[in-house]
Amino acid sequence: MNLDVRPADECKYDAVSLGEVMLRLDPGEGRIRTARSFRVWEGGGEYNVIRGLRKCFGMRTAVLTALAGNEVGMLLEDLMLQGGVDTSLIRWMETDGIGRVCRNGLNFTERGFGIRGAVGCSDRANTAVSKAVPGDFDFDYIFGKLGVRWLHTGGIYAALSEQSCETVLAAIKTAKKYGTIVSYDLNYRPSMWSAIGGKAKAQEVNKEIAKYVDVMIGNEEDFTACLGFEIEGNDAELKALNLEGYKKMINQAAKTYPNFKAVATTLREVKTATVNDWSAICWADGQIYKARDYKGLEIMDRVGGGDSFASGLIYGLLMTGDAEQAVNYGAAHGALAMTTPGDTTMAVKKEVEAVMGGAGARVQR
Repeated sequence: MNLDVRPADECKYDAVSLGEVMLRLDPGEGRIRTARSFRVWEGGGEYNVIRGLRKCFGMRTAVLTALAGNEVGMLLEDLMLQGGVDTSLIRWMETDGIGRVCRNGLNFTERGFGIRGAVGCSDRANTAVSKAVPGDFDFDYIFGKLGVRWLHTGGIYAALSEQSCETVLAAIKTAKKYGTIVSYDLNYRPSMWSAIGGKAKAQEVNKEIAKYVDVMIGNEEDFTACLGFEIEGNDAELKALNLEGYKKMINQAAKTYPNFKAVATTLREVKTATVNDWSAICWADGQIYKARDYKGLEIMDRVGGGDSFASGLIYGLLMTGDAEQAVNYGAAHGALAMTTPGDTTMAVKKEVEAVMGGAGARVQR
């Protein structure tokens, strides 16, 4: 497939993400409601992708976000720096002592186990990036002067506020003006859209954004809720990963938006919180390519698995232009990311490629 990616030597960054970065508070093997201590990570739907591209795949990445200029903001920056992501494009915002003006988002997440599913409890209203407007970022400088080969953003950030909807559109329009490839993960969260107009608003915003997207990512709920497409098949078929239904939905999306160069979705059947069947498919050039199946995948922490799929997919498309290779990079990377705690990947490219090649779990010495 021909994505017409800008040459690396013309750009400072291989990829940049636009979205919120929160502090994740993780009670480990316990519950949020009974915790006496938490481990902290950084995380966010759009950021997790860009960190994976840097940490696992060695690409030059930066994060476009806003943080409240206080101790928690500096902690988040320190965590991002440990992940190797360039933080020089962060917009730092002044705040008062108690977060009335703006604040940094918190995300309490427990992993789940067996019959007990994972649980998230977000505390992210009035955050710095939700209040950011297009004028807070110099998009012409970032995409024109510095140069960016790939922009990734998504529906979680778009759902934060009316301002974030406008900022996403401004960013992707400017990115397209300078020849940057745009990927977008629909990532529908009904609780987030409810405050600004619900599903109707989600479709209004995402249908407009979709006109400028090159690579669209999402699961069946995302495509239905955000773009109005329906997957065919009964509940039993959907639970069995009804590939024909998915293929028809993706073909419908590609026909509706001829600007799409690729459309990808993960395939997941949840058996328990710690055992899933996992795979993915990708449409490109009128063909649909399926990744290998990971049956009975044992999961330590499923949060961020889809984001790691996206980063593997983007890496594969950027470096090979081969959709079949790319979807296999994505599925393998997502599978590995779910075997470790936290939102972000702890895998390296060598491990991803070994899993793609069928490597087992024997001890490595």
